Amino acid sequence: MVAGEGILERVDQEESPIALERKRVWRTFRRNRMAVAGGLFLGFLILFAILGPELLPYRFDESDFKRITEPPSAQHWLGTDSLGRDILTRLAYGARISLFVAVLANSVILFIGVPLGVLSGYYGGWIDIIVMRVVDTFWALPNIMLMIAVMTFLSSWVEYAEAGPLSFLARTYKATGGLIGLLVGFALGWWLGDCRVIRGLTLSLREKQYVFAARCIGASDARIMLRHILPNVVPLAVVSMALGIPGAMLMEAGLSFLGLGIKPPVPSWGSMISEGNTYLLSAPHILISPAVILALTTIALNFLADGLRDAMDPWMRGR
Repeated sequence: MVAGEGILERVDQEESPIALERKRVWRTFRRNRMAVAGGLFLGFLILFAILGPELLPYRFDESDFKRITEPPSAQHWLGTDSLGRDILTRLAYGARISLFVAVLANSVILFIGVPLGVLSGYYGGWIDIIVMRVVDTFWALPNIMLMIAVMTFLSSWVEYAEAGPLSFLARTYKATGGLIGLLVGFALGWWLGDCRVIRGLTLSLREKQYVFAARCIGASDARIMLRHILPNVVPLAVVSMALGIPGAMLMEAGLSFLGLGIKPPVPSWGSMISEGNTYLLSAPHILISPAVILALTTIALNFLADGLRDAMDPWMRGR
């Protein structure tokens, strides 16, 4: 009995393969100092976005016409813009917009790209043909051109939809400052590349021996995809999402810079850079602050994505 109890205790103390894999991923990630630094910076940025607008003494749309284009001072640590609004407060509020847009846009990869890629790769046939032709159609359009077309169409459509059956969407578009339009544009074109990659990985996974064994014991297609294929493609999707967040932030900043992104007075880093570009010679601090924080955030996210790829992608581990 004592020996049996000892064996049971050792079995209970043994960790599951999932727990061991999580520890291995964390150890690999922790050894990448640049990735850890990127993660810490991102954590600070999230806290800044959440707490900054609540703790700072100014509102993002509060103007002080006596302090227009004022350089950094004790009252305004990063100075004021052309309307006398506090730049630090607007950076904090703009961080909310940029991070929300980037994360939500890349969530499209998980909810559209992954299911379609798995279904297309696993079943093939007419499902694969339809999905790939849709991907090829949208793939022919550059992302920036697709986003410009979507934002231009929606901004003009809203003017005529206020009294129609879609008036709710028009009001939502205006209330969110054009945020809905950005999400529609990302939903149309942001998942294409990841869908192709996941389809290719699924084509390889469905020929593995453990998938063949699951079919032999009578496992359904849904069970095989959920239990054997999906867990192997999710790490790739997470890495793709991490790599896509900087691109989505730059896309939103570029559209706002062109006047097609978030509408004033809601601040975003892109619109702040666009405004600062006008005052580059007379008040360079208006441009420097949002440009620097956008550059640092993009670099930190790329370091973080590289660390996640090295830790989670088995091909990067050399096995």
